[in-house]
Amino acid sequence: MRLPLLAALALCLCTSAAGGEGDKLPCAPKDKPCAIRAAMAHPAKHLSWWKPALAKPFSERIGPAPAKLVEFIALDNIGNGFPNKPRISKAPADFVRDVKAAFEELPEAVKRPLTNRLAGIYFVEDLGGTGFTDMIVDDAGKPAGGFIVLDPTVLLQHTANTWATWRDGTPFKPSADDRLEVTIETPANDNRKQAIQYILLHEIGHVLSIGSNFHPNWNTPLDQVGATAQYPFYELSWRLGGSPLAYRTLFDAAFPQRKDVVYYFGPRIPADQMVETYTGLGKTNFATLYSSSHPGDDFAEAFANYVHVVMMKRPFEIRLYHFGQLALTYPACWSEPRCAPKRVVLEALLK
Repeated sequence: MRLPLLAALALCLCTSAAGGEGDKLPCAPKDKPCAIRAAMAHPAKHLSWWKPALAKPFSERIGPAPAKLVEFIALDNIGNGFPNKPRISKAPADFVRDVKAAFEELPEAVKRPLTNRLAGIYFVEDLGGTGFTDMIVDDAGKPAGGFIVLDPTVLLQHTANTWATWRDGTPFKPSADDRLEVTIETPANDNRKQAIQYILLHEIGHVLSIGSNFHPNWNTPLDQVGATAQYPFYELSWRLGGSPLAYRTLFDAAFPQRKDVVYYFGPRIPADQMVETYTGLGKTNFATLYSSSHPGDDFAEAFANYVHVVMMKRPFEIRLYHFGQLALTYPACWSEPRCAPKRVVLEALLK
């Protein structure tokens, strides 16, 4: 997931309304303060704007993004400093069918809680990532649900295993001597629909965390998070501290590469540290390397991986090669003691 704007940056700014559908953006391409205040006040952040969508059957909440939603994402990109310029997607019909089938095939325990909290799954090109989720607030400013955005231009070119291999390779600098392969589907099911399904599980994890106590609200400024005992899942892995104030893990001493784990936006870890990185990851309770990047992604990845592996009985394995030889295999952690406390939380959620 590409994290949305943080409210911490917006609290010092007065709000202003964004322009109407079809209008130019109300902010210049590099005017971050303007984009932040416009995005935080944007209709796409508010439940009242989404009520017509929420009144529809869920199958009618899947399709090209409304112009207003594209406008919001464009403002969010400016505020985050992303160069991408989103536009309404002209996703082919077979892609839309794949998304609908990927969602319908999810377990009922996953879909049931989404009826009144997921405003829809929408398609945007040049998003700035594979998927994007943000929260919707009610008239009192309280979290009320969320929406999911996918970029078909990224997903059209991948099967499940090629997408997972590409994603999990992005934290590492390219090398001819070291490579990573990920399997999340059997050869018979290694297709685009299954890639979409895994991505949806991650984004659904974010939606289910909105307004919950799994981790602090991602829009809360770090200096206002306060006591974290109310977030038992978060406390299994994270702490807030240091200078500058930041989310840090309980495993940073044993897993020093964690601080350099960045997905999509420029690799920081040399490829010859892949084995060392995954060896360190195995000393933690993170389900995947992506889980270690942020408390919100920790929960979303754990949720996605648990549903995929345990509930849907799908494969998950990462293989690391050095000079063409298999150097390390990293499996799912749900049968290991290190992930047992997180499994308890997920079982309670999905009972």
